[in-house]
Amino acid sequence: QVQLVEFGGGLVQPGGSLRLSCAASRSIFSSYVMGWYRQAPGKQRELVASITSGGSTNYADSVKGRFTISRDNTKNTVYLQMNSLKPEDTAVYYCNAHRIINEYDYWGQGTQVTVSS
Repeated sequence: QVQLVEFGGGLVQPGGSLRLSCAASRSIFSSYVMGWYRQAPGKQRELVASITSGGSTNYADSVKGRFTISRDNTKNTVYLQMNSLKPEDTAVYYCNAHRIINEYDYWGQGTQVTVSS
């Protein structure tokens, strides 16, 4: 099993930046697609960004050009760099590890991101 721990959430003003980190307890280099999801109160969880072991990325249209997902396999860590933040980005952000073989999902505990002036 993979345990995921997130860091970096907090309060930021519109236009500001935050960097989220997700540390995995085991190697996630080959077998997992890593992603960041977010969920606002009363809304469904949505995919924000994902990255494969080969470095292929995918972004939600709402964050494209502002967010960047990356992974450091030597540290078993995934990052989400968030720039030009908007109030609409306010949500709980969850790290996700998706095992390709059986499509099993591991989730972090979530970290709150609040964008407000």
